[in-house]
Amino acid sequence: FLRDEELRQGIEMLLYAYRDFIAEPDAILRRSGFGRAHHRVIYFVGRYPDTNVSALLEILQVTKQSLNRVLGQLVRENYIQQIKGQQDRRQRLLRLTVKGRDMERQLTVDQRARIARAYRDAGVEAVVGFRKVMLELISRDEDRVHFKRLDDESD
Repeated sequence: FLRDEELRQGIEMLLYAYRDFIAEPDAILRRSGFGRAHHRVIYFVGRYPDTNVSALLEILQVTKQSLNRVLGQLVRENYIQQIKGQQDRRQRLLRLTVKGRDMERQLTVDQRARIARAYRDAGVEAVVGFRKVMLELISRDEDRVHFKRLDDESD
């Protein structure tokens, strides 16, 4: 079960799946002059509206300098807006603009269809197993907590 060949095959399957999973978004990003870092920022700002820069840094696990470069471009090109926090005016809360929401939709439509098709074709038990494996691949407990809530709700 845990022989080297099975482990290598698991790695290889993840790499092939990732390649195919990001192919369509990569093409869309290239046409806009963006890369995968832009995709991640757009995705997470869309997923967690009004998140602050510190929280986004924590999710992405990138340097502030790296995030500022990507975020600055997305703000300048009107994909993301920065709003001052209500309680702490120094805080910058991030939210997708209409243009940003449209881009996020374009980037995820193929991915959502792929996930839906794979879940449907694999069946409920396989989806449960997949979720368990994916949770175990996530290193940080503070990241896993986002997904535990969904698992708790389905019990």
